[in-house]
Amino acid sequence: MANKRRLVIGITGATGSVYAVRMLETLRDVPDIETHVVVSPSGVLNIKYELEITRQAVHGLADCVYGFRDVGATLASGGFATVGMVVVPCSMRTLAAVAHGFSDNLITRAADVTLKERRRLVLMVRETPLNLAHLRNMTAVTEMGGIIFPPLPAFYHHPKSIDEMVDHTVARVLELFDIDVNGPQWEGT
Repeated sequence: MANKRRLVIGITGATGSVYAVRMLETLRDVPDIETHVVVSPSGVLNIKYELEITRQAVHGLADCVYGFRDVGATLASGGFATVGMVVVPCSMRTLAAVAHGFSDNLITRAADVTLKERRRLVLMVRETPLNLAHLRNMTAVTEMGGIIFPPLPAFYHHPKSIDEMVDHTVARVLELFDIDVNGPQWEGT
């Protein structure tokens, strides 16, 4: 796996696990990307409930998998070079922990390391409506250099299915890491 660009993917307990699974499926076809995945216990529950697949099935899509509580894993070190990290979906609890520097599990520690190393951090936050705490936490992460990317569907490419909307969002997020998966592009008017 040498010479591959590493992307860290955290999966938390917010709704929208389809985005995480689709991202991993998509990245299997990108030869120069190596995926490093951490799934929270709530993330496992959501995957099972929303997609009716197992933790093992999700782990099978990743190149490397780490335990949620393993804060001693390589992802917890700035010396472990990555192109960045995406938390997909990102719960409000995880957003708050990142915003306030609580590195109490491997997802939040890896996010903290990503920020301190000035690497790209994308949080695909999932909640609605938003309260003031959510908004302030999003502002704090943005001020630290993170990107808040709610997985909102776009319609300019005339999607015919939910799958097309999910694929478009995944492609847009991956573009933030200079990973091109040939998603629909705005052609202008």
